[in-house]
Amino acid sequence: MSLIVQKFGGTSVADAERLRNVARIITETYKAGNQVVAVLSAQGDTTDDLIQKAEEINPKASAREMDMLLSTGEQISVSLCAMAIEALGYPVISLTGWQSGISTNTVSGDARIRKVDTERIEAELNQKKIVIVTGFQGIDRNQNITTLGRGGSDTSAVALAAVLGADLCQIYTDVDGVYTADPRKVAGARKLDEVTYNEMLELATLGAQVLHNRSVELARKYNVKMEVLSSFTGHPGTKVKGVAKRMERSYISSVAKDKDIARIALIGVPNEIGTSFKVFSLLARNHVNVDIILQGIGHEEGKDICFTVAEKDLNKTAELLTEHKEELRYSRLETNCDVAKVSVVGAGMINNPGVAAKLFEALYDAGININMISTSEIKISVLVDRRDADQAVQAIHDRFFTV
Repeated sequence: MSLIVQKFGGTSVADAERLRNVARIITETYKAGNQVVAVLSAQGDTTDDLIQKAEEINPKASAREMDMLLSTGEQISVSLCAMAIEALGYPVISLTGWQSGISTNTVSGDARIRKVDTERIEAELNQKKIVIVTGFQGIDRNQNITTLGRGGSDTSAVALAAVLGADLCQIYTDVDGVYTADPRKVAGARKLDEVTYNEMLELATLGAQVLHNRSVELARKYNVKMEVLSSFTGHPGTKVKGVAKRMERSYISSVAKDKDIARIALIGVPNEIGTSFKVFSLLARNHVNVDIILQGIGHEEGKDICFTVAEKDLNKTAELLTEHKEELRYSRLETNCDVAKVSVVGAGMINNPGVAAKLFEALYDAGININMISTSEIKISVLVDRRDADQAVQAIHDRFFTV
């Protein structure tokens, strides 16, 4: 007997027909002699609809009350799925995040899991029940409902797989695996049979909307066996693991883009020790994640610091920097939302010189200007104008993956 954790995204449970399909997948896994814990997201656009409802009432609602509201979406999904499984004649129980023992810190809207008490889930499994758990949520030490951020159901599933010692964690979505680029947007995109944790983590962080990046971090830390697959096709998916075999000639795994970012520039910052520390420690204290950073060479008038943040954090970041202008002593603040980050990822890059040149050549031939560049051992990211993002991904993909 194996223990399998299965996670189903919002598109997989969007309506009654799809919920019945999910119930079929779960019960077939159960019939094969496995223990099953299923983690569900809210149906379709439910979370977006709830956010809109909140804005109609109070555009500045507290994060605590937003968590209370948004947690209801997953509760609807798990209860309806349990009903569908009951209708098929199988023993099942649905549990909320806190009933499942998921404890988090106190950061509303973007909480981190602190521990998971598996006693209730294990008791239900021992009674031969299928357990359906709400993704995306938990409870903090003050007994407040918390949510894990958009995409957090992936993290819920991997956390449960880790603490339960699951044999496999399957992430069901609307595509049948991890591709060399978004197959819905890029002609010629090919599915990967395997991808490493490190590559998947970079892709998730860089905008590939397949897995939540924190879920991949957990999977890597606890060596959780993962598979990304479609809830619609029944085809084999992509395995996410420590080491992936490279049967193809390409040493690049995938091309990703992220349009939900913004660029901020601090012009005329004092050219002295500690300036960068003041800027980025301020943002860290206020839970603002910074990505690409570019600092110009100092001169008599000072230096310039440019960096990117998630677009949702732009107003908060600009307000913080404006409030502390006297302390930071910069001349002016510039912001730009019309940008996108395009990245190539591959564990083979470190042993293959010329990847950057090939990428830059592809963008040059496509007539696309580069605004900023960031590199690591397994990825290169460039900042381009948002209007050029889709063309940039296609041009780069063609250059690396066209045989």
